Amino acid sequence: MIDQVVILLGPPGSGKGTQATRLSAELGVPHVATGDMFRTQMEEGTDLGQRAGRYMDSGRLVPDELVTEMLFVRVDGEDCVEGYVLDGFPRNLSQAESLDQGLEGRWSSSVASLEVPDEVLVERIAGRLLCREDSNHIYHASFSPPKVEGVCDECGGELYRREDDNPEVVAERLYVYREQTAAVITHYAQDGRLEPVDGNQGPDEVYRALRSAVEGSDVEEGG
Repeated sequence: MIDQVVILLGPPGSGKGTQATRLSAELGVPHVATGDMFRTQMEEGTDLGQRAGRYMDSGRLVPDELVTEMLFVRVDGEDCVEGYVLDGFPRNLSQAESLDQGLEGRWSSSVASLEVPDEVLVERIAGRLLCREDSNHIYHASFSPPKVEGVCDECGGELYRREDDNPEVVAERLYVYREQTAAVITHYAQDGRLEPVDGNQGPDEVYRALRSAVEGSDVEEGG
C-alpha cells in the first residue's frame, strides 16, 4: 500500500498501460487511466461526460480545464484515499501545473517516465495484430506471431492491423507526443521528481526497474 500519487509517463507503444496496471495491483491502489475515465463519464451521461462529448463529437480537443476537472472528480473517490497510479495525464505543461495545484497539500507524488527509442516504438506498434472477434487477443508479427498467419490462435478469428498502426502514422503520433510532453518532462526533471526508466527491455525487466524507481521515491513496499 502507498500513500502518494505515482504519475507514469510514456509514449505510445512503451507498455505504459500494462505496467501501470501491474504496478497498481501490487501496490493495492487504483490504476487511473484518462481514457477509461472519459468513457465512464460519457457512458454514465454525467454533466462532465456530456460536456466532453460535445467537444469530441465536433472533432475538437477537450479543454485542459475540463480534463483536469474530470480527473479530480475521479480521484476524489473512496478507492483513491490511499493513493493511485495515474496513466495518461498530464499530457502538456498546463495539465502538469494544474495537477500540481490540485495535489498540493493533499498528496506527495513521484513521476516515472518509460524511455524507449522511437525506432523501437514504431516496430512494436506497426507489427501489432488484433483479432476481429476479440480485441483482447493481441499478437505481433515479429515478437509473438500466431501459429497460422492471419488467424487467431485462441478463437480462429481474422487478425488485422489498425489503420493508424502503419509506420508513417505511428511516427507522426510519436512526434506529436514528444512535442506535447517535452515541457512536462522538463518540468518534473527540474523539481527532482522525474525517475527515468529504461523501457527498451522485456516486460518483467521494465517492471522491476519501474518498481525500483517508485521505491526510490519513498513509496513503501506493498502489494
